[in-house]
Amino acid sequence: MKTIPVIVVLGHIDHGKSSLLEAIRRDFKITEKESGGITQHIGAYEVEFEGRKITFIDTPGHEAFSEIRSRGAKVADIAILVVAADEGVMPQTKEAIQIIKEAKIPTIIALNKIDKPEADPQKVKGELQKEGILIEEWGGEVPLIKTSAKTSEGIKDLLSIIGLLVDVSEIKKNLKAKTRGVIIESYLNALRGPTATIILEAGRLKTTDIIGAETTCGKVKQIFDSKMIPKEEILAGQAGVIIGFENVPEVGEVFESFKSLEEAQNHLDLIKEKQKKFKKTARIEEVEKGIEKSLKIILRTDVKGSLEVLQKILSKLREEKIGIEFLKSGVGEVTDSDVRLAESEDAKIIGFRVEPNIAARSIAQQKGIEILTFDVIYDVIDGVRKLMRRIIERKEEKVLLGKIKALIIFKSQKKGEKHYRQIIGGRVLEGEIKRSNLEIEREERVLGQGKIIEIQEQKRTIEKARAGQEIGILYEGNLKVKEEDILLAYEIREM
Repeated sequence: MKTIPVIVVLGHIDHGKSSLLEAIRRDFKITEKESGGITQHIGAYEVEFEGRKITFIDTPGHEAFSEIRSRGAKVADIAILVVAADEGVMPQTKEAIQIIKEAKIPTIIALNKIDKPEADPQKVKGELQKEGILIEEWGGEVPLIKTSAKTSEGIKDLLSIIGLLVDVSEIKKNLKAKTRGVIIESYLNALRGPTATIILEAGRLKTTDIIGAETTCGKVKQIFDSKMIPKEEILAGQAGVIIGFENVPEVGEVFESFKSLEEAQNHLDLIKEKQKKFKKTARIEEVEKGIEKSLKIILRTDVKGSLEVLQKILSKLREEKIGIEFLKSGVGEVTDSDVRLAESEDAKIIGFRVEPNIAARSIAQQKGIEILTFDVIYDVIDGVRKLMRRIIERKEEKVLLGKIKALIIFKSQKKGEKHYRQIIGGRVLEGEIKRSNLEIEREERVLGQGKIIEIQEQKRTIEKARAGQEIGILYEGNLKVKEEDILLAYEIREM
């Protein structure tokens, strides 16, 4: 059986990568599916040419998706660099060239849109040479094929040169080796459960196989090809969608086969133990970054790839001295717990290609919590920037709600450096107490801060307490409260 090569397609935005793949196999329809006509998730597709199967990975072309594109190149045997003949080398083209060089894989240049009157092949060849890509015609080793997704010119030549490169480069896939592959996309399917798109690097993957990745394991229940047709097995070099992981794996994780679930779990535990040892515990102080305030965000996305990219992009956003703080992030629909967290922490809920469930929508309407949903990543960035500017323009004041005298400490727990959690019994001295921020006053000096998580009276949770009531509160803050301390409850209000 011929080796099945994995080909990653790279290039600048709108240079015709997805259209080129459509020309190779007309039923791809990639561009029609994507918001704004931009491919936003890695997709793996399989074609057959002259008796050889070829797996293509189509990666996004915009700079915001450099992380996804990098992952694609790492699992590939050959790279096709698509360059528009009318535009030439662009910023993402240079970035793609760097990724290819780092991956150290054979490259083919697809000089696309050659049918356009503005096409200037010689100019593009010169630009490529400046970037260290010397084509065969000019004495180098990189083949260049003139292509047109519109007229299908050069498509057969491109596929032929792939087959030739596979043979010349002696690319081999060991079907008898232990099963090993890479997760290139993952998400939680409401009906099927944790779902992962994979590229198999070695061996064979069959239904009922036990597999373990870096964060989860499971038994393969179903395998689908890129057309979502059920398969009993896939071979090294092929892409597939698998159902069976106990949890959604992280994009980029390597997985392999095991003899039993117990063995897979032991492997998982070993990885977790290693991660604990090397995990960074030091947190960079916001002051060092020059950040005075943060926009608190609860982020939900459709797939892990989007989540990773959005977290990286949004975490770098700055508006004057306003930064971003992620309270919670994950894959899947916006839930009622997200809405409750947003209410208690004055946070904004951002959904990318997901919607709130019925319960979340209902509570959000009752509480007046805004849920912002987007389909295009650049709209997310613009939306978040607007929210950050709103904070800059907003004027706030601290309003004292009431005072509590700490009478008895029932339970204390230290959860970290300057991080305490306590159950405190006290009397409301004045005002009205509710879940809010706290300042701890001792001997007429404010020494620490925290917040009220929950209020109880006679073991019954209550929303508010007034002067004279004796209550129990669940407190969390940076100072250990002592008996006789005065707790000042306050909230920040817009003026």
